[in-house]
Amino acid sequence: MPKLNDSDFEVVGTRSDETEILAKKSISFWGEVSRRFIRNKLALVGFVTLFLIILGAIFAPMISEFSYRQQNGDYNVSPNGTYWFGTDDLGRDIFTRVWIGARISIFIGFAAAIIDLIIGVAWGAIAGLKGGRTDEIMMRIADILTAIPYLLVVIILLVVMQPGLIPMIIALSLTGWVNMARITRSEILKLKNQEYVLAARTLGAKNLHLIRRHLLPNALGAILVTMTLTIPNAIFTEAFLSYLGLGVPAPLASWGTMANDGYPALANAPWRLFFPALFISLTIFAFNSIGDGLRDALDPKLRK
Repeated sequence: MPKLNDSDFEVVGTRSDETEILAKKSISFWGEVSRRFIRNKLALVGFVTLFLIILGAIFAPMISEFSYRQQNGDYNVSPNGTYWFGTDDLGRDIFTRVWIGARISIFIGFAAAIIDLIIGVAWGAIAGLKGGRTDEIMMRIADILTAIPYLLVVIILLVVMQPGLIPMIIALSLTGWVNMARITRSEILKLKNQEYVLAARTLGAKNLHLIRRHLLPNALGAILVTMTLTIPNAIFTEAFLSYLGLGVPAPLASWGTMANDGYPALANAPWRLFFPALFISLTIFAFNSIGDGLRDALDPKLRK
Protein backbone atom coordinates (compact mmCIF):
# COMPACT_ATOMS: atom_id res chain seq x y z
CA MET A 1 0.00 0.00 0.00
CA PRO A 2 1.53 3.39 -1.00
CA LYS A 3 2.51 5.74 1.79
CA LEU A 4 0.36 8.87 2.12
CA ASN A 5 2.09 12.21 2.59
CA ASP A 6 0.77 15.36 4.25
CA SER A 7 0.63 17.03 0.84
CA ASP A 8 -2.03 14.54 -0.22
CA PHE A 9 -4.43 16.15 2.22
CA GLU A 10 -3.94 19.77 1.16
CA VAL A 11 -7.03 21.73 0.08
CA VAL A 12 -7.13 22.11 -3.66
CA GLY A 13 -7.68 25.73 -4.68
CA THR A 14 -10.23 26.88 -7.20
CA ARG A 15 -9.69 29.13 -10.16
CA SER A 16 -11.27 32.59 -10.11
CA ASP A 17 -13.67 31.69 -12.90
CA GLU A 18 -14.80 28.59 -11.00
CA THR A 19 -15.31 30.68 -7.86
CA GLU A 20 -17.50 33.09 -9.85
CA ILE A 21 -19.61 30.21 -11.18
CA LEU A 22 -20.06 28.74 -7.70
CA ALA A 23 -21.04 32.14 -6.29
CA LYS A 24 -23.55 32.64 -9.07
CA LYS A 25 -25.11 29.23 -8.47
CA SER A 26 -25.61 30.11 -4.80
CA ILE A 27 -27.97 32.97 -5.68
CA SER A 28 -31.58 32.07 -5.00
CA PHE A 29 -34.23 32.13 -7.71
CA TRP A 30 -35.88 35.27 -6.32
CA GLY A 31 -32.47 36.87 -5.88
CA GLU A 32 -31.79 36.34 -9.56
CA VAL A 33 -35.26 37.69 -10.39
CA SER A 34 -34.46 40.84 -8.41
CA ARG A 35 -31.18 41.30 -10.26
CA ARG A 36 -32.82 40.90 -13.64
CA PHE A 37 -35.62 43.29 -12.68
CA ILE A 38 -33.18 45.98 -11.54
CA ARG A 39 -31.25 45.67 -14.80
CA ASN A 40 -34.47 46.42 -16.72
CA LYS A 41 -34.26 50.21 -17.00
CA LEU A 42 -37.88 50.73 -18.04
CA ALA A 43 -39.16 48.61 -15.15
CA LEU A 44 -36.91 50.49 -12.75
CA VAL A 45 -38.19 53.84 -14.04
CA GLY A 46 -41.76 52.57 -13.56
CA PHE A 47 -40.99 51.47 -10.01
CA VAL A 48 -39.43 54.82 -9.10
CA THR A 49 -42.35 56.67 -10.72
CA LEU A 50 -44.90 54.67 -8.76
CA PHE A 51 -42.92 55.13 -5.53
CA LEU A 52 -42.88 58.91 -6.00
CA ILE A 53 -46.60 59.02 -6.78
CA ILE A 54 -47.44 57.02 -3.66
CA LEU A 55 -45.09 59.22 -1.65
CA GLY A 56 -46.86 62.30 -3.00
CA ALA A 57 -50.28 60.85 -2.20
CA ILE A 58 -49.21 60.34 1.41
CA PHE A 59 -47.36 63.58 2.11
CA ALA A 60 -48.31 66.22 -0.49
CA PRO A 61 -51.72 67.08 1.06
CA MET A 62 -49.91 67.63 4.37
CA ILE A 63 -47.63 70.32 2.96
CA SER A 64 -50.43 72.12 1.12
CA GLU A 65 -51.93 75.12 2.83
CA PHE A 66 -55.33 74.37 1.32
CA SER A 67 -57.94 71.71 1.97
CA TYR A 68 -59.21 69.63 -0.94
CA ARG A 69 -62.73 71.00 -0.34
CA GLN A 70 -61.76 74.58 0.53
CA GLN A 71 -63.24 77.22 -1.82
CA ASN A 72 -60.85 80.14 -1.89
CA GLY A 73 -62.71 82.55 -4.16
CA ASP A 74 -59.97 82.42 -6.83
CA TYR A 75 -61.85 80.81 -9.70
CA ASN A 76 -60.06 79.07 -12.59
CA VAL A 77 -56.68 80.57 -11.72
CA SER A 78 -53.82 79.19 -13.81
CA PRO A 79 -50.82 77.54 -12.07
CA ASN A 80 -48.73 80.02 -10.10
CA GLY A 81 -46.66 80.38 -6.95
CA THR A 82 -49.72 80.12 -4.68
CA TYR A 83 -51.74 77.52 -6.58
CA TRP A 84 -49.11 75.19 -8.05
CA PHE A 85 -51.62 73.34 -10.27
CA GLY A 86 -54.14 76.19 -10.50
CA THR A 87 -57.72 76.21 -9.22
CA ASP A 88 -61.06 74.93 -10.51
CA ASP A 89 -64.36 76.72 -11.12
CA LEU A 90 -65.15 76.63 -7.38
CA GLY A 91 -61.78 78.07 -6.38
CA ARG A 92 -60.45 74.79 -4.98
CA ASP A 93 -56.73 74.08 -5.11
CA ILE A 94 -56.08 71.47 -7.82
CA PHE A 95 -52.68 70.47 -6.37
CA THR A 96 -54.31 69.29 -3.16
CA ARG A 97 -57.20 67.65 -4.98
CA VAL A 98 -54.86 65.77 -7.34
CA TRP A 99 -53.03 64.15 -4.43
CA ILE A 100 -56.23 63.40 -2.53
CA GLY A 101 -57.49 61.92 -5.80
CA ALA A 102 -54.31 59.83 -5.94
CA ARG A 103 -55.17 58.31 -2.57
CA ILE A 104 -58.66 57.39 -3.73
CA SER A 105 -57.76 56.14 -7.22
CA ILE A 106 -54.80 54.07 -6.04
CA PHE A 107 -56.78 52.71 -3.08
CA ILE A 108 -59.57 51.61 -5.43
CA GLY A 109 -57.03 49.97 -7.74
CA PHE A 110 -55.29 48.07 -4.94
CA ALA A 111 -58.52 47.10 -3.17
CA ALA A 112 -60.10 45.74 -6.35
CA ALA A 113 -56.89 43.88 -7.23
CA ILE A 114 -56.61 42.31 -3.75
CA ILE A 115 -60.21 41.08 -3.91
CA ASP A 116 -59.53 39.71 -7.41
CA LEU A 117 -56.41 38.04 -6.03
CA ILE A 118 -58.18 36.34 -3.13
CA ILE A 119 -61.17 35.10 -5.12
CA GLY A 120 -59.27 34.31 -8.31
CA VAL A 121 -56.42 32.41 -6.66
CA ALA A 122 -58.78 30.34 -4.49
CA TRP A 123 -61.08 29.59 -7.43
CA GLY A 124 -58.29 28.73 -9.86
CA ALA A 125 -56.31 26.66 -7.35
CA ILE A 126 -59.30 24.52 -6.38
CA ALA A 127 -60.39 24.03 -10.00
CA GLY A 128 -56.89 23.13 -11.17
CA LEU A 129 -56.08 20.76 -8.32
CA LYS A 130 -59.42 18.96 -8.14
CA GLY A 131 -59.78 18.60 -11.92
CA GLY A 132 -62.50 16.48 -13.48
CA ARG A 133 -66.13 17.53 -13.06
CA THR A 134 -65.31 20.10 -10.39
CA ASP A 135 -62.92 21.87 -12.73
CA GLU A 136 -65.43 21.69 -15.58
CA ILE A 137 -68.25 23.26 -13.57
CA MET A 138 -66.11 25.98 -12.00
CA MET A 139 -64.57 27.06 -15.29
CA ARG A 140 -67.94 27.07 -17.08
CA ILE A 141 -69.13 29.53 -14.42
CA ALA A 142 -66.06 31.63 -15.14
CA ASP A 143 -66.81 31.44 -18.88
CA ILE A 144 -70.35 32.71 -18.30
CA LEU A 145 -69.07 35.67 -16.30
CA THR A 146 -66.50 36.40 -18.99
CA ALA A 147 -69.21 36.44 -21.66
CA ILE A 148 -71.03 39.27 -19.87
CA PRO A 149 -69.65 42.70 -20.92
CA TYR A 150 -67.50 43.85 -18.01
CA LEU A 151 -68.25 47.57 -18.19
CA LEU A 152 -71.96 46.94 -18.61
CA VAL A 153 -72.05 44.91 -15.39
CA VAL A 154 -70.09 47.56 -13.51
CA ILE A 155 -72.28 50.41 -14.75
CA ILE A 156 -75.51 48.58 -13.89
CA LEU A 157 -74.26 47.79 -10.39
CA LEU A 158 -73.21 51.37 -9.76
CA VAL A 159 -76.58 52.63 -10.95
CA VAL A 160 -78.35 50.16 -8.64
CA MET A 161 -76.11 50.69 -5.60
CA GLN A 162 -75.51 54.43 -6.14
CA PRO A 163 -71.99 55.72 -6.88
CA GLY A 164 -69.51 55.60 -4.01
CA LEU A 165 -66.15 54.23 -2.91
CA ILE A 166 -67.30 50.82 -1.65
CA PRO A 167 -69.84 50.23 -4.48
CA MET A 168 -67.07 51.07 -6.97
CA ILE A 169 -64.72 48.46 -5.47
CA ILE A 170 -67.48 45.83 -5.35
CA ALA A 171 -68.50 46.52 -8.93
CA LEU A 172 -64.92 46.31 -10.21
CA SER A 173 -64.35 43.02 -8.38
CA LEU A 174 -67.55 41.24 -9.37
CA THR A 175 -66.13 39.71 -12.54
CA GLY A 176 -62.57 41.06 -12.41
CA TRP A 177 -61.28 37.96 -10.60
CA VAL A 178 -61.92 35.64 -13.56
CA ASN A 179 -58.62 36.38 -15.31
CA MET A 180 -56.70 35.73 -12.09
CA ALA A 181 -58.57 32.44 -11.70
CA ARG A 182 -57.61 31.36 -15.23
CA ILE A 183 -53.94 32.20 -14.71
CA THR A 184 -53.83 30.40 -11.36
CA ARG A 185 -55.58 27.32 -12.73
CA SER A 186 -53.16 27.16 -15.65
CA GLU A 187 -50.17 27.27 -13.29
CA ILE A 188 -51.65 24.66 -10.94
CA LEU A 189 -52.33 22.29 -13.85
CA LYS A 190 -48.64 22.52 -14.83
CA LEU A 191 -47.40 21.99 -11.29
CA LYS A 192 -49.71 19.39 -9.75
CA ASN A 193 -48.09 16.44 -11.52
CA GLN A 194 -44.54 17.42 -10.56
CA GLU A 195 -42.63 14.82 -8.57
CA TYR A 196 -42.44 16.85 -5.36
CA VAL A 197 -46.22 17.35 -5.38
CA LEU A 198 -46.90 13.66 -6.03
CA ALA A 199 -44.44 12.73 -3.28
CA ALA A 200 -46.21 15.04 -0.82
CA ARG A 201 -49.57 13.56 -1.77
CA THR A 202 -48.19 10.04 -1.30
CA LEU A 203 -47.09 11.02 2.21
CA GLY A 204 -50.66 12.00 3.02
CA ALA A 205 -50.64 15.75 2.38
CA LYS A 206 -54.12 17.24 2.10
CA ASN A 207 -55.22 19.46 -0.76
CA LEU A 208 -55.04 22.63 1.33
CA HIS A 209 -51.47 21.78 2.38
CA LEU A 210 -50.49 21.08 -1.23
CA ILE A 211 -51.91 24.40 -2.39
CA ARG A 212 -50.41 26.43 0.45
CA ARG A 213 -46.94 24.84 0.68
CA HIS A 214 -46.15 23.48 -2.77
CA LEU A 215 -48.35 24.89 -5.53
CA LEU A 216 -49.00 28.57 -4.84
CA PRO A 217 -45.37 29.41 -3.93
CA ASN A 218 -44.27 28.06 -7.31
CA ALA A 219 -47.11 29.85 -9.12
CA LEU A 220 -46.35 33.13 -7.35
CA GLY A 221 -44.48 34.64 -10.28
CA ALA A 222 -47.40 34.48 -12.71
CA ILE A 223 -49.78 35.65 -9.97
CA LEU A 224 -47.63 38.71 -9.19
CA VAL A 225 -47.36 39.68 -12.86
CA THR A 226 -51.13 39.37 -13.28
CA MET A 227 -51.76 41.48 -10.20
CA THR A 228 -49.44 44.28 -11.33
CA LEU A 229 -51.45 44.47 -14.55
CA THR A 230 -54.81 44.23 -12.74
CA ILE A 231 -54.21 47.35 -10.62
CA PRO A 232 -53.78 49.82 -13.53
CA ASN A 233 -56.79 48.29 -15.27
CA ALA A 234 -58.90 48.98 -12.17
CA ILE A 235 -57.53 52.54 -11.91
CA PHE A 236 -58.31 53.23 -15.56
CA THR A 237 -61.80 51.73 -15.27
CA GLU A 238 -62.49 53.84 -12.17
CA ALA A 239 -61.32 56.94 -14.03
CA PHE A 240 -63.53 56.11 -17.00
CA LEU A 241 -66.58 55.50 -14.82
CA SER A 242 -65.91 58.67 -12.84
CA TYR A 243 -65.64 60.52 -16.14
CA LEU A 244 -69.15 59.25 -16.89
CA GLY A 245 -70.36 60.63 -13.57
CA LEU A 246 -70.43 57.29 -11.74
CA GLY A 247 -67.42 57.94 -9.51
CA VAL A 248 -67.05 58.90 -5.88
CA PRO A 249 -69.49 61.62 -4.75
CA ALA A 250 -68.46 65.24 -4.16
CA PRO A 251 -66.64 66.77 -2.40
CA LEU A 252 -64.29 63.75 -2.62
CA ALA A 253 -62.10 63.71 -5.68
CA SER A 254 -60.58 60.91 -7.69
CA TRP A 255 -58.54 61.49 -10.83
CA GLY A 256 -61.55 60.41 -12.87
CA THR A 257 -63.97 62.86 -11.25
CA MET A 258 -61.43 65.65 -11.70
CA ALA A 259 -61.10 64.79 -15.39
CA ASN A 260 -64.89 64.82 -15.66
CA ASP A 261 -65.01 68.27 -14.07
CA GLY A 262 -62.11 69.60 -16.13
CA TYR A 263 -63.12 68.47 -19.60
CA PRO A 264 -65.83 71.13 -20.16
CA ALA A 265 -63.25 73.82 -19.29
CA LEU A 266 -60.57 72.42 -21.63
CA ALA A 267 -60.52 75.50 -23.85
CA ASN A 268 -60.31 78.10 -21.07
CA ALA A 269 -58.66 76.20 -18.19
CA PRO A 270 -56.76 73.22 -19.67
CA TRP A 271 -54.79 72.63 -16.46
CA ARG A 272 -57.94 71.29 -14.82
CA LEU A 273 -57.88 68.28 -17.17
CA PHE A 274 -54.13 68.13 -17.76
CA PHE A 275 -52.98 67.28 -14.24
CA PRO A 276 -55.41 64.42 -13.42
CA ALA A 277 -54.90 62.98 -16.92
CA LEU A 278 -51.13 63.22 -16.47
CA PHE A 279 -51.13 61.28 -13.21
CA ILE A 280 -53.52 58.65 -14.56
CA SER A 281 -51.12 58.12 -17.47
CA LEU A 282 -48.02 58.05 -15.28
CA THR A 283 -49.54 55.54 -12.86
CA ILE A 284 -50.71 53.20 -15.61
CA PHE A 285 -47.29 53.49 -17.28
CA ALA A 286 -45.57 52.68 -13.98
CA PHE A 287 -47.64 49.57 -13.24
CA ASN A 288 -47.40 48.27 -16.80
CA SER A 289 -43.63 48.79 -16.80
CA ILE A 290 -43.31 46.94 -13.50
CA GLY A 291 -45.49 44.12 -14.81
CA ASP A 292 -43.46 43.79 -18.01
CA GLY A 293 -40.25 43.89 -15.98
CA LEU A 294 -41.48 41.12 -13.69
CA ARG A 295 -42.54 39.03 -16.68
CA ASP A 296 -39.07 39.34 -18.21
CA ALA A 297 -37.35 38.68 -14.89
CA LEU A 298 -39.46 35.58 -14.31
CA ASP A 299 -38.36 33.97 -17.58
CA PRO A 300 -38.99 30.21 -17.27
CA LYS A 301 -35.37 29.55 -18.23
CA LEU A 302 -34.41 30.74 -14.75
CA ARG A 303 -36.15 27.75 -13.22
CA LYS A 304 -33.95 25.24 -14.97
